[in-house]
Amino acid sequence: MSDIQVKLREIDWKTVSEKEYDVVIVGAGVAGAIVAKQLSEQGKTVLILEAGSGKDLTLEGYQSYVDHFHSAVVKDNNAPYPRNPNAQSPRSPDVRKLIPGQVDANAYLVQRGPLALDSTYTRATGGTTMHWEGKTPRMLPEDFKLRSTYGQGLDWPFEYEHLMPYYRIAERELGVSGNIEDQIRLGGKYEPGYVFPMKEMPPSYLDEKVKEGIDNTTVELDGETLTLDVLTFPQARNGVPHPDYDKGNRFDPDGLTSVHPVEYGERCQGNANCVPICPVQAKYDARKTLGKAFTTDRVDLLPQAVASKIEINPENNRVTAVHFKYYSDKNSPKHETGIAKGKLFVLAANAVENARLLLSSDLPRTTKGSDLIGRNLMDHPYILAWGLMPENTGTMRGPLCTSGILPFRKGNFRHKQAAFAIDIHNDGWGWATGSPDTDVLDIIDNKNKYGEELREALVSKISRQLLLACMCELPADPSNRVTIDPKYTDALGNYRPVISFNISDYCMKTLAYARHICRLVFQRLGAEDYTHYDPSDYGYFTYQGEGYVFRGGNHYAGTHVMGTNKDNSVVDKYQRSWEHENLYLVGAGSMPTIGSSNTTVTLSAMTFYSTEQMLKDLN
Repeated sequence: MSDIQVKLREIDWKTVSEKEYDVVIVGAGVAGAIVAKQLSEQGKTVLILEAGSGKDLTLEGYQSYVDHFHSAVVKDNNAPYPRNPNAQSPRSPDVRKLIPGQVDANAYLVQRGPLALDSTYTRATGGTTMHWEGKTPRMLPEDFKLRSTYGQGLDWPFEYEHLMPYYRIAERELGVSGNIEDQIRLGGKYEPGYVFPMKEMPPSYLDEKVKEGIDNTTVELDGETLTLDVLTFPQARNGVPHPDYDKGNRFDPDGLTSVHPVEYGERCQGNANCVPICPVQAKYDARKTLGKAFTTDRVDLLPQAVASKIEINPENNRVTAVHFKYYSDKNSPKHETGIAKGKLFVLAANAVENARLLLSSDLPRTTKGSDLIGRNLMDHPYILAWGLMPENTGTMRGPLCTSGILPFRKGNFRHKQAAFAIDIHNDGWGWATGSPDTDVLDIIDNKNKYGEELREALVSKISRQLLLACMCELPADPSNRVTIDPKYTDALGNYRPVISFNISDYCMKTLAYARHICRLVFQRLGAEDYTHYDPSDYGYFTYQGEGYVFRGGNHYAGTHVMGTNKDNSVVDKYQRSWEHENLYLVGAGSMPTIGSSNTTVTLSAMTFYSTEQMLKDLN
């Protein structure tokens, strides 16, 4: 492993307001970290404004998050991170308490419906990579041409092949482990001889039992015969370096950042609670990339600085500064206001926060594309199905998800219904039913077990649990959007995002079909189907007379889509604003489609590509 000795540049909010940087970045997640690293390595001075805390950059800070997760009563995605009224993160428990049509003053997102979207993100140094699952499948070539191929959604301004070299760079940066043959079988396209930096995460025993039970099962879909099979997912977590990677130049994952002597992330130990936080730091998070950026001694990080407004020069429409509110105590709304000045500005928060900041700035809109800001909000709606296997299958041996049932990611059926992927979860029914807590209550209260009988009953129940999560593609739709409303502000007086969201018939049809496939899988496995969808659930919807419950995939995208001209998009193919030539909006918000792939590796590849144009602009 290569050492990263990091010396954080001490900076305070007053000093920031007195300086001018080459680049000002809003957001210290994976996109912002990549921009900071790439540009600072080329001699550019960089400021990163981060709304959340900066203590994540020490081992002590990270461990405090692990401890907070262990002590949290509700183990949601943001459980490791103490609530911060000045820079709130969306949390699923807040959505679950909502009554339709009611706004929860304690929640961050305002839900306008018709359906409530419970997706989350983390406002902390490292961004949502601080709680992500770590799966890194690439998008498929046809995902880039959804409109022209299937008549749905939008097209990208370039084809898959254009992004291929940047996918390779991103997979190295994230330290991806995976089986290239599996990805090619799924329709992925790679250069001859390419392998991932690290070997695949081994399939779990549960994966193997599912594979054994459904092997050679076929289904018909829109005239095509598809074979059910279990294949592993690429993942950004430390495993065994691949000896054939990069012509034998072995990949070694970098250590994690620390103000004190560097601490290294270990190899994955199979902890089933790696979402939200990996206790041994085996999973990639953006602090690793930030660590490399800090070694240049040209990057300043100002945490606890919430961007509130973008300032432009009305004569040439160029951005001149980002206004921010700096708070010293997360439990107090008291704050100072500052201005970050630079030559080039990069919004790298996420699809929701980038849109919120643009809308809050009340910028002039001179193009048709500027009216798309906040529109075309996308995510991956999930439905869950859960069953009880006939024998012990080793449930709770992680990581969270190692394999899936994936033949539905491509096919001619996409003319009529969306693509989807089925994740096999190694963590039991937790997401669906609150297991194991609910199992304990059931066995004690309803079955009157205690002592040795209680332990045996728990082992028998939990070790046989199988959860399938069906992640569905959702095409861009202008009516799904992020807006702002003066009635809804946070503790610092900044606008809260207002979410309008619904699921199209194209997607509902797929979710209903996915439920049918889950029933078939349970049948082949001899598993008892315990799936139940409660009509009172905030994610409940009906399709053709049958009810379902969906959850958000935490993959916000599409609110500043890229395109071919200033009338059909917010940004160009470089993620540069059509309206403001020195403003870039990077991340999943620029994606015109999301296919059936988790978004992180794609947005990382896009960002690496964008930094090349940023350097040309600066030079």
